[in-house]
Amino acid sequence: MKRLAIAGLALTATTAGTAPVWAADLPQAPAPAYEAVPAPQQSIDWSGIYVGGNVGWAFGNFDNSSGGVGLGTSTSGVSGGLYTGYNFQVTPNVIVGAEADFSLTDLEESRTNGGLNLQSKSNWNSNIRGRIGYSFDRYMVYGAGGLALADLEVSGNGASDSKTALGWTAGAGAEALVTNNVTTRLEYVYQDFGSQDFNLNGRGVSSDFSNSTVRLGVGYKF
Repeated sequence: MKRLAIAGLALTATTAGTAPVWAADLPQAPAPAYEAVPAPQQSIDWSGIYVGGNVGWAFGNFDNSSGGVGLGTSTSGVSGGLYTGYNFQVTPNVIVGAEADFSLTDLEESRTNGGLNLQSKSNWNSNIRGRIGYSFDRYMVYGAGGLALADLEVSGNGASDSKTALGWTAGAGAEALVTNNVTTRLEYVYQDFGSQDFNLNGRGVSSDFSNSTVRLGVGYKF
């Protein structure tokens, strides 16, 4: 009986000693794998309707002549107005759109030659143009071009004549999204209205008007 008990204890000790070895030889289940969650990326959307206002400095050139007499002059003054448009984001970087603006100007100058004292002025102008831009996240550079309108008036020797002139415009600028809705921009705009004819009590005057403006704008994108 004593021998049987001793044999049982020996068998138990042997089994306990080899159990870890058998457990190590058993196939092990792989640890569960988890895919890394990508960090959220901010998506900047330039698409939508926008409105804004701008202020700047305009440089006007009146290339006037009457009966072979040169009466050209140039002037500069403050410009300020409103704009509205629509952007469509074709790709994450390419933006196309259309825009219209209206600005008041302070362009007025006089010149005397050949017995005629001629005053030239333009009090407002407007642009209807297409835009194409390239964005870098919250920043965009763009070019624009289209139709231009402006009022032109010449007066001299007690007579005056005025008209709304039609021309073309081109320009370029840079714009930034300060927030997802508020934008700022800095741009250069050129307008050319070609030659316009005026009549001052039977005396013909030809005026070739062009205008350059550098302006800063603040807008809101809906």
